[in-house]
This record gives sequence, C-alpha cells and structure tokens, in this order.
Amino acid sequence: MNPITIIGSGFAAYQLVKSLRRSNAEVPIRIITSDKGHDYNKPDLSHVMSKKQIASDLISIEANEFATTYNVELCSGMTVSDIQPQQKQLLANGQLFQYSSLVIATGANPFIPPITGLKEMNPITLNSLQEFANYKNRLTNAQSIMVIGGGLIGVELGMDLALTHKTVTLVESGSRLMGRQLPELVSIKLSQSLMELGVDVRSGQTVAQILKTDSGYQVLMENGDSLEVDDVLVCSGLAPNVALASSAGITTQAGICVDEAMQSSVAGVYALGDCAEHSGQVRAFLQPTVISAAALSKTLLGERTPVIFPSMMVKVKTPCFPIQMGGVTHQTDVSRWNLDVQDDGIVAKAFDSDNVMIGFVTTQSGTAQSFPLFRMIGSQ
Repeated sequence: MNPITIIGSGFAAYQLVKSLRRSNAEVPIRIITSDKGHDYNKPDLSHVMSKKQIASDLISIEANEFATTYNVELCSGMTVSDIQPQQKQLLANGQLFQYSSLVIATGANPFIPPITGLKEMNPITLNSLQEFANYKNRLTNAQSIMVIGGGLIGVELGMDLALTHKTVTLVESGSRLMGRQLPELVSIKLSQSLMELGVDVRSGQTVAQILKTDSGYQVLMENGDSLEVDDVLVCSGLAPNVALASSAGITTQAGICVDEAMQSSVAGVYALGDCAEHSGQVRAFLQPTVISAAALSKTLLGERTPVIFPSMMVKVKTPCFPIQMGGVTHQTDVSRWNLDVQDDGIVAKAFDSDNVMIGFVTTQSGTAQSFPLFRMIGSQ
C-alpha cells in the first residue's frame, strides 16, 4: 500500500500526523519536507527575544524522534518539484514517490511589500523555525529595528523587541494598529501601551525606500521623514504557497481551493493549513488548523468528514497590554461595538446588523470575561 504523503513539516502537517495516529497506528505515512523536520511551537516565535531563546529552545521533538514516535517515513531536506496526480506520484530531488492520498501542507511565505530596496536588503522575517535560526544573530546584534506591519504579528514582535530594550519603530500603513480586528479605542490603547515602552508607532505611514549605509540602513518615509536603523523586520502578512499546486493543474486563488472536506479540485489531493483556502478564506490561526486536521484524518482513513469551524478565540501575545478576541471581530462584519471601558480594562462586544452579538475583544482585567463571552456567542 502506498503511503498517505504529506508535503511539509510545519504545524499543520504534524497536527495531521498526530490525528491520524490517534485513530490508526499502522497506516503508512510519508512526510516530504525541505526543512529538517523538527516539531516546534510556532507561536513561541513571538517572544523569542524577550525570553533570550535560540532556535533549538523552540524544538519540542527533534525530527528523528518524531519519525520514530509517530511511525512515519520522514524525507527531510527534499524539495517537491512536480506533482503528477493522474499517476498518483510526485517528484522530489529527482526521485519519484508514489502515494495513496496527497496532502499539501506547504504553508505560506512572508509577504514582502514592493518597497524600493527592501527585497534587496534581505529583510528579517520570523514565520518559521528556520527563519529564526537564519536571522537570530541579526536580531540580537541590531540595537534599532524597524518593524513593517502593524497587524497581530507585527504588534507582538514589536512589543517583544521593545522589552529587550531595543529601539523599535513600528510602521503600519493603515490608520491604526490591528485595525481590521480591533475597535478604534482598543487600537488606540494598544498604541499607547507600545509607546510607553518607547516604541515609535507610525500608523497611517508607509516606507518609500530603504538605502544601505555604512552603519545600517536609511529608511525614507513617504511623508519625507528619514530614519536610521540597524535592521528591518517585515510582518506584512503571508502569501500562501500555491505554486506547486497550481503547476499541477490544481485550482488556486488566494490559497489552494478546497471543499468542505479539505479536498482540492483534484481527487485524492488535499490541502491543509496556511496554504489552504476553505470557503473563500485562508485561515492562518492555529485552531482552524487543528480542527481541519482532525476532520481530514478521518477523511483520509475512509470516513469523509466535513470541516465545521466553531467560534474561535485568539489570545494576542502582548503581555504589557493583554488582549483576547473571540468570534467575529473583523471590521467589515461588525455593524456596531458596545464598549464597557474601565480604568483597568475594556470589554468590547461586536454586533451584526441584526443586533446579534457575534464577537468580542477584551483587554487587561477585562480578559477575565473572555470565556463567559465566548460561551455566550457559542450558544447562539
């Protein structure tokens, strides 16, 4: 029997392996990955600097131990160059591999904005263990860092760097930090918290050009400002890795398009994690991946199982200004916010056009109300 074959060894791939093994200890599983194949906790990347960690500190199970523990064939350091769905085979490092079912879990790459000089300087990115290993020395040595992107990851990393007493400039082209997920007052309070740590928060501003200097980089802003920094960290979102699937004739849009059971447009080929687009959305948080992996494992073992996403909660890793979000908080879906503002925290409830509560955002002491609010939206 040819093995279930998974391309990739990130969180999604390994969640699937664990789900499969909880149900079936013997079905053959093969993992093909260009990485080393270590199992690690990706969210820990948001506070590696304040915890003074190195790449090996994040590894929970080393690759060989993972392969033995979960009884998988691990082909590490191998890059898949071609998928041949009709033959149920793929090509990696010049070698053909046959599969019974194929799961593409290639994740996403950091999006690098088209800023003059940015790509050429090879900016720091922190979307994987390998990237952290590659850029650890640059992060450590830089005393002043510009973070481009004021979404969730940019805010988390900006705060973490500030906590190590580095000079941080946080640039967000939108009018406010985490503007898509937070009501305006919470966003303002978040900015104030960062500024109290010494972060130079520049919302509503964009970078025009980056120039190499003898000591670091000169950053020219669209508004005419010029800043000198030692290095640049990019947190401008993710671009799903769809090229491999697209070249095999698999339908892609923002991600690899999948149906309710995570199957792509080609029978027997599935997608999971940051590269998958389900119902028009790429869900890059961990909880959707866990839920998808659990359902997909049943499908791969012969019981086709649709993925059903419940309301979800996200904890933003900003220890100086704790934030939790639940349900739907995206500004395009929220008709109005109801805010309870106290000196030590905010509870913001999101309502749709039918006046139904669909989500919430809590901060500081208000986070104690997160689970009751979460149960409230989950019971509707």
